[in-house]
Amino acid sequence: MKLKPLADRVLIAPVAAEEVTVGGIIIPDSAKEKPLKGTVVAAGCGTADEKMELAEGDTVFYGKYSGSEIEFEGEKYLIMRQSDVLAKIEA
Repeated sequence: MKLKPLADRVLIAPVAAEEVTVGGIIIPDSAKEKPLKGTVVAAGCGTADEKMELAEGDTVFYGKYSGSEIEFEGEKYLIMRQSDVLAKIEA
């Protein structure tokens, strides 16, 4: 990937929100809950004080209002500090 987060930041591809219908009415994107699960696409090297615990391909949960939304090459991502990630899902 051409986009490399710095220090203790990670780039996350959110899991797509599920299509929800209520009695045949499709709920618009603006009313859908923001997904709280995603896949790490790229990770920084960490800092002198904090080792990078996440790696590319990890599936994680993050806080509802964590990170900043960015768009790169037509794809939407979240970039956030490693400390904003709540948990890593291990297989």
